[in-house]
Amino acid sequence: MEITRTKESRLSSIDFENLEFGRQFSDHMIDMSYKNGAWQDPSIVPYAPISFHPSMHALHYGQAVFEGMKAYYADEETVHLFRLDDHHQRISDSSERLCIPSMDKSSFIESLEELIRLDHQWVPKKHGHALYVRPFVFASEEYIAARAANEYRYMVITSPVAAYYKEGFNPVSLTTTDNFVRAVKGGTGEAKAAGNYGGSFLPAQQAQKDGYTQVLWLDAKENKYVEEVGTMNIFFLIGNTLVTPKLGGTVLPGITRRSVIALAKEWNVDVEERRITIDEVFDAHSDGSLKEVFGSGTAAVISPVGLIHHQGKTLELDREKIGPFAQKMFDTITGIQYGKLDDPFGWVHPVKVG
Repeated sequence: MEITRTKESRLSSIDFENLEFGRQFSDHMIDMSYKNGAWQDPSIVPYAPISFHPSMHALHYGQAVFEGMKAYYADEETVHLFRLDDHHQRISDSSERLCIPSMDKSSFIESLEELIRLDHQWVPKKHGHALYVRPFVFASEEYIAARAANEYRYMVITSPVAAYYKEGFNPVSLTTTDNFVRAVKGGTGEAKAAGNYGGSFLPAQQAQKDGYTQVLWLDAKENKYVEEVGTMNIFFLIGNTLVTPKLGGTVLPGITRRSVIALAKEWNVDVEERRITIDEVFDAHSDGSLKEVFGSGTAAVISPVGLIHHQGKTLELDREKIGPFAQKMFDTITGIQYGKLDDPFGWVHPVKVG
């Protein structure tokens, strides 16, 4: 891999005590091209604007996918990446759904290792902060026709980040919507396709204007089955059972979601991946069996939910603090990620930087 180092680092300009999610970017990025039937010319170059033609295929037809992961400071010599195999599999699955050629796992992992080694000083040392890693692929061909492109570009940029939501670790508020849907069976809901998110911005803006943090999406057909939140999967602790909507083509297969399920089973907690209606959630709250609601995702890790609004009704949990089960889940996952706890699952991928 060809590496071109920046002539002047921007590291000293970053206030690591006041990080905003996704605003500051590290010194270098990965750049690779697909043409003539193969991925080629892998390089690490200084972070900078890129040039493309107005006819670039992705601008017109949305052929683009991405991933989101984090790098965690373990010690002066080690940075941890989390569940790399799973992230490679998901970006490959997303790429396949959008007719984008996938990259082999060794190239995916080795290029990330090189980038982390080069920019390891950008990994925040404060617990709860991390270096967000954003791999993405887009159709780069200079061609406007409604068919899959023949040329693509793969890039990875990184960003030192703090909490994703402005609430930090405080409970967020959610609302359903009757006017919009996120995904339908047979569509691209299970892929991390760029267009999935662009289409969700309008209802998210409306939710925020109404005082809520995010939209709690229901199914597109009957508008009654809970699916996911705009930026995370959702879990309900009902009695002693952890319930989460099952995957079925409309729900993103979250990496943190998978980790939550594995840990809950390790703790001998009953886990049900099934269809759950919003009415069942409200009924469980009414009869006192709904103990906790929380979301999971790479950006937020675990995000407690303190309020859900649905068609004029409001369900309120503890709006001041996270529940004990979600707290234990957060502490365990982050403990593994930062190397403070043992990793019996083999989730952590250490990168030696010192």
